[in-house]
Formats: sequence, C-alpha cells, structure tokens
Amino acid sequence: ITRKANSSISLQQCRLARFSHPGSVAYAAVKGAIEVLTRYQAKELGACGIAVNVLALGAIETDVGGGRVRDNAEINAGIASQTALGRIGPPDDIGYAVAALFIEECRWINGHRIEASGGMYL
Repeated sequence: ITRKANSSISLQQCRLARFSHPGSVAYAAVKGAIEVLTRYQAKELGACGIAVNVLALGAIETDVGGGRVRDNAEINAGIASQTALGRIGPPDDIGYAVAALFIEECRWINGHRIEASGGMYL
C-alpha cells in the first residue's frame, strides 16, 4: 500500500462484543474480532495515511432480524427505554456517523471503537 493522504476505513459491528446475550456467543465472538482487527489495521495502515475505526451500532430501524425492532412496537419500546435518547435510531443516524469519520476534520481519529447507540445501557 502506498501512502494516501487522509484515507479512512470504517468497519461496523454491534454492541454484542461488549454485552452478553444468551445464544449469541458465535456472533459476539466475530464482533469482538472486528474490534481487534480495527486496532491492528489502524496500526499497520496508519503509516500509509489510512485511519481505521469501528462503529458499534445500537438498535436501528432496519430489515435486520426480519425488521422486528422497527415493526414490533413492544420490542421497539423496550429497546428504546434502554437508550438515553429514548428512541431507536433511524438508518440516517448511522449514515451520518459513518460519514463523519471520512471528513477532513476527523482525520486524526484512528484505531477507535465509536459507539452510535443513542446512549444504550448508560
């Protein structure tokens, strides 16, 4: 890899790397591996001017899981009650967070897990 000015890589994961939920061990292990991968890539690619970060997503209103979080009012309310903002995130909330990692003003952020969860489990 040759040196590129202010390039970025953004990986995504969910919060299960840090919180336990029964029946999710394999899924959570992969998410934890993404955090380790992020740190190693940030160190190795930093010399080439490439920043690498991981965005840890909270509950988002998408089709993931058959759209249960978005479409089931009871599930939506239960999860929303666990966030400091009191709501589930729309997809745009994640899009803006990812976009922020690619702007010139954020080029110094490297090797970090950045949470975009509405303050879940604070």
